[in-house]
Amino acid sequence: MKYEPGQRFFDEMYTPGGAVRPHYQGVQSYISARGVPEFSRRHAMLDLAFRHQGITFTVYGDAQGTERTFPFDPVPRVIPASEWRGVEAGLTQRVRALNAFLADIYGPAEILRDGVIPAELVYTSAHFRREVHGLKVPGGIYTHIVGTDLIRDESGQYLVLEDNLRSPSGVSYLLANRQAMTRIYPGMFEGQGVRPVGHYATALLHLLQSVSPREGGTVVVLTPGMYNSAYFEHAYLAQQMGVELVEGRDLFVDGGRVWMRTTGGRQRVDVIYRRVDDDFLDPLTFRPDSALGVPGLVEVYRQGHVAIANAIGTGVADDKAVYAYVPEMIRYYLNESPLLNNVPTFLGWNPDHLPHILDNAAELVIKAVGEAGGYGMLIGPAATRAEVEAFVEKVRASPRDYIAQPVVGLSRHPTFYPDSGEFEPAHVDLRPYILYGGEEVTIVPGGLTRVALRRGSLVVNSSQGGGSKDTWVLDHDGPASPQGMSQLWHGDPLERTQRQSQYQGGQSQGSSGQSQSQEQTGGGSQRQSQGQAGTPNPEDAPGQHSYQQQLEKGQLEGSPDPDGTAEGEGR
Repeated sequence: MKYEPGQRFFDEMYTPGGAVRPHYQGVQSYISARGVPEFSRRHAMLDLAFRHQGITFTVYGDAQGTERTFPFDPVPRVIPASEWRGVEAGLTQRVRALNAFLADIYGPAEILRDGVIPAELVYTSAHFRREVHGLKVPGGIYTHIVGTDLIRDESGQYLVLEDNLRSPSGVSYLLANRQAMTRIYPGMFEGQGVRPVGHYATALLHLLQSVSPREGGTVVVLTPGMYNSAYFEHAYLAQQMGVELVEGRDLFVDGGRVWMRTTGGRQRVDVIYRRVDDDFLDPLTFRPDSALGVPGLVEVYRQGHVAIANAIGTGVADDKAVYAYVPEMIRYYLNESPLLNNVPTFLGWNPDHLPHILDNAAELVIKAVGEAGGYGMLIGPAATRAEVEAFVEKVRASPRDYIAQPVVGLSRHPTFYPDSGEFEPAHVDLRPYILYGGEEVTIVPGGLTRVALRRGSLVVNSSQGGGSKDTWVLDHDGPASPQGMSQLWHGDPLERTQRQSQYQGGQSQGSSGQSQSQEQTGGGSQRQSQGQAGTPNPEDAPGQHSYQQQLEKGQLEGSPDPDGTAEGEGR
């Protein structure tokens, strides 16, 4: 595997001296043993699989078209067990503090009264919802599903870039990436100790059912509709959980309850996993022109007859100016020191910070506090003088709406570029998904690694040209065990059946020969199959032939989109 990690940025796979990190040795050996031509061939198979499965996302306002196949790079990001334990502890701490903050500001507001966070900052947030102040949410849970974006700086330290608490998207890509990798690169997993991620949908359904106002309540996924950028994800999660995917027009309120229209008559709805932003949820409470919501929904919510995940009003904690105070929330509510640090942040509304932002805009990253998906952002060093001056005028006109941060050199990772046939470094971040159930916190091992596929870019958002990688969390710190390494060299069903179908004991095998394959998935389970070896033609290897047939018949399971929508799903 030819690759130059460089010295300027932290490289996930290689040390500054050029040595492979222990937890990456199995992956590096696998890729090197196969060679670039074989790796490239399988990369093309991945692209074909994603197209057939309809794994797409939507870019609004793009002249080249809105719906695109989500780019995927098959070189996995690998996180050793001890490193993940630290990340997991920091995320658990953070989500507990954020939930306590939301319960407080929609109740007694003690943190504001004590002056820990300026009340003006909270009450002027575009996502603070006075309409639900004093409302008691089921189980006291506001932040059922959280996607927190992490980056690593030049020293390799994990930093929190932002929190996504309204409708964090992208988990469907996490699951689809793993499914695709175990099909096309099965041997890469063998002996590696990769922790599974497939339990997410089960854990999500369990969490949603736990906040139902009645035993055995009905759960639905509320989508804005098929033209929403994350629609495939909405459909995918509903299918995986075995619940109905509904639009606002499918629901109605009657007798203080929410009902769903079905062919068998109306059915009561108890829990709504909403992928619609607050503004559009209920035209009687929020935007009267919304056709996406359910008239009267908020009143039923107030009466405690329906649960909504995430709770209405959680977006105030998405505000990038409020984000700057999360470390203070942790100290205030938990009496603990933060385990994960924020990126240093300057607030436009702060008179002491504003001059620094205006004077140094060309060296800073300036972000609109309510935007997501890489929109409303200026990367000063990459911008022209005219772009910087125009953005500074926006900040000067509305300082509350902007924050600024120093440019952080995101860590880089080997990424395969088909146009050059080379492995090149590309910047990455990580979005783990946290399910918060009060006392029970579930974090899917790994998360969605997003990669900036535009060479030299620091922007990983799919709407800005980014893609994703499969993220492995190991059950050890590496390297792979000797037994695992032996399997890694000999255990790939696709390659093994090709070799066995050609030669056994130096002779070609005919129809009487037996071939046997064994596959170990990322979840640790194994499948064995035994069949007749046919003509020694590598192109007719059983594993490959079966896969292509499935593609042609459209049998491979599809998946949905991540990263952001007009309805508040941050990318």
